[in-house]
Amino acid sequence: MFAPQRILVPTDFSTYSENALKHAMDIAKQNKSRIILLHVLDDGFTQCTAEYCIDDETYKTTLDKIKNNASTRLKQEVQKITGYDDVEIEYELRRGVPSEEILKAQEENNIDLIVIASHGQTGILKNLIGSVASKITKRATCPVLLIRS
Repeated sequence: MFAPQRILVPTDFSTYSENALKHAMDIAKQNKSRIILLHVLDDGFTQCTAEYCIDDETYKTTLDKIKNNASTRLKQEVQKITGYDDVEIEYELRRGVPSEEILKAQEENNIDLIVIASHGQTGILKNLIGSVASKITKRATCPVLLIRS
């Protein structure tokens, strides 16, 4: 029987990701597994746009606020779910291309299972250009449990 010991749960803080986390928590509780809850800050926030750049200090301050907010939200995600006090959870925050960072986290943390929502916050647009979940299911080296939204 498959009994994962390290489960990676990527989140974009959507209700879909919250549902995937609940499923992962059930699996973790049954198998005494550890969960790594991961949020990737998309590289879309840049210092310059086509014709305008913000100064270094404003950019750094804004990026720090975004990171602090994301860290707080990671912890709040777990607090929403009750009845899993015995499940060990680690939090990880990365910056980059979400699918690439999820795959790196899988490799670096020796993940046995990835539990991911089939859709994120961007809905239909993401389906047209290729979803993160689709890229993960195609390229992950461990089993992927896709939770339908």
